Amino acid sequence: MPRRIRAAAALLSPIVAALLLAPGAEATSTPQAPSPAPAKPGARAQGDCAGPPALRPYTFPALPRVTNRFLPLRPGTRLVLTGDVAGEDHTVVTTVTDLTKVIDGVRTVVVYDQDLSGKKVQESELAFFAQDWRGAVWRLGEYPELYENGRLVGAPDTWISGVQDAQAGIAMLARPRVGSPTYTEGLAPEIGFWDCATVFQTGQSVCVEVGCFDNVLVTDEFAPLDPEGGHQRKSYAPQVGNIKVVPVGEENPETLSLTEFTQLSAKELAAVDKEVLKQDKRGYRISPDVYGTTPPAEPAGVTGLLALS
Repeated sequence: MPRRIRAAAALLSPIVAALLLAPGAEATSTPQAPSPAPAKPGARAQGDCAGPPALRPYTFPALPRVTNRFLPLRPGTRLVLTGDVAGEDHTVVTTVTDLTKVIDGVRTVVVYDQDLSGKKVQESELAFFAQDWRGAVWRLGEYPELYENGRLVGAPDTWISGVQDAQAGIAMLARPRVGSPTYTEGLAPEIGFWDCATVFQTGQSVCVEVGCFDNVLVTDEFAPLDPEGGHQRKSYAPQVGNIKVVPVGEENPETLSLTEFTQLSAKELAAVDKEVLKQDKRGYRISPDVYGTTPPAEPAGVTGLLALS
């Protein structure tokens, strides 16, 4: 669940836009945020976030298997985080499907996120992850459909690695440690999206509604193109994933904690897969220039399930 800072492309200053979009720009170049704000206590300065590392498809397995300690993506896993955004009830339901999709030469796991305000869906997102041979988990794109009063209004924040200069980023380090360099979680200059994270704390004990967890990792997440947007501290429990989100200096603070952690039955997972495949198909009509460039999502199959589990 990335930090939702979606600025219009116009937010990029001419200098930043030129740097991000320049032909032949190095993948390791460091774009500078316009008028960066002072770093928050315990976090690195905004400008310390370098561009994403180069994506090398040959470093990923033919069948995706995400087993990272702090971001395991086992098919059928469902996490429900509840809380509020700016005082309004908010729920995020994340389900790991057993579907895969090839993004920028890498076969990814499809994760289904639904953001609800009360009982109404505000956003329905397909996100794509893969783990490289070192154990780092990459985010390779997102297709978030937006809803208003139950009506689909579009998916303007769609980004796919390799399309319109968007680049995959690191969703979780292989071996996160305090002092590890700040890393980019994804970069999409066309929509003004650039999320970064720093390892803030390790070895923490955190209690949420479903229980208490030890050896928790806490990351500090921020968007360099929105220096006034504040930070988010995200807690990740071993073999579970994200269990808590706490805002630091946000104008519209989002606070969430894990209230449900379950494994779906085969029948329940099949129902989720059906809805995801419908959304995947719809994406070719809603976002033809970006999402429409990707091959369809497809079931992993028996062999794939063995690799994913």
